[in-house]
Amino acid sequence: MENKWIEVLLLKRMMQVSIGLLVLLTIVACSSNDEVVVETDSGNITKEELYEEMLDRVGESTLQEMITIKILEESYDVDEDEVDERLEETKSQIGDQFDMWLMQQGIPDEDAFRDLLKTSMLYEEAAYGDIEISDEEIEKQYERMTTEVQVQHILVDDEDTANEVIEKLEDGEDFGELAEEYSQDEGSADNEGKYDYFSVGEMVPEFEDASYTLEIDTISEPVESDHGFHVIKVLDRRDIEEDIGDLEDMRETIISELRQTKVSQEEAQEKIDKLIEDSNINIKIEAFEDLFEDLPEEDMDPLMEE
Repeated sequence: MENKWIEVLLLKRMMQVSIGLLVLLTIVACSSNDEVVVETDSGNITKEELYEEMLDRVGESTLQEMITIKILEESYDVDEDEVDERLEETKSQIGDQFDMWLMQQGIPDEDAFRDLLKTSMLYEEAAYGDIEISDEEIEKQYERMTTEVQVQHILVDDEDTANEVIEKLEDGEDFGELAEEYSQDEGSADNEGKYDYFSVGEMVPEFEDASYTLEIDTISEPVESDHGFHVIKVLDRRDIEEDIGDLEDMRETIISELRQTKVSQEEAQEKIDKLIEDSNINIKIEAFEDLFEDLPEEDMDPLMEE
């Protein structure tokens, strides 16, 4: 199961920012603005020229990220042991291909990946850390994580049609035949509406919740998702073959995932925005003086990327 806090887009973006930051800091460390850093027969490149070019290319995103992280580090703490636990969990999930995976993501080594996890956890704590998750919710989610579900379903465009399908099922009509007639899901309509076994995180939340809540051989009320309205019948449940560890091993991961289901991206973004607004930011680089004014949402917080 892949965790949200290691989304590849997040890691790629943060690594790009880190690389840009490293280059800029290296350049700034030079003693003289007119120092020649590259010599060619066609002309030289000075430190100042390179700095200005890098500032134009990555300066905005790098500075934005540095400021945001500084603010988060002042307000939140990340447990180093938990960072190590998440690192080991990720390595276990990816297996022997971990080093290759790092290379594919443009991440130089394990230490760099650990730094990215730690930064991601800072964003997570800021956005979701005040959300309380009960022991009952944790246990319920763990039970789902250890279980696979098989269902039939019929996807239609509106609730009236879904209710029409349910009425026909209650009158004894065949689910598979109705799926072939009504369902807009081309992947399952020709297979009596059947899905293969699936587990947590593989379906949209509304579909998943209904599938785990229904008793076997019972039919749902219309379930609305971004795809339309689903009529769902649970066929079977079984234990998964993979050993995901015991409940205590998975507790922090479960809390992290459940928190993110309780707060919309917009609400989480507002928390980050409020922290920045309350900080006394004085950017002395003229080109970036308005860096945090009217900033598009997708550029503010990499944790919110899809």
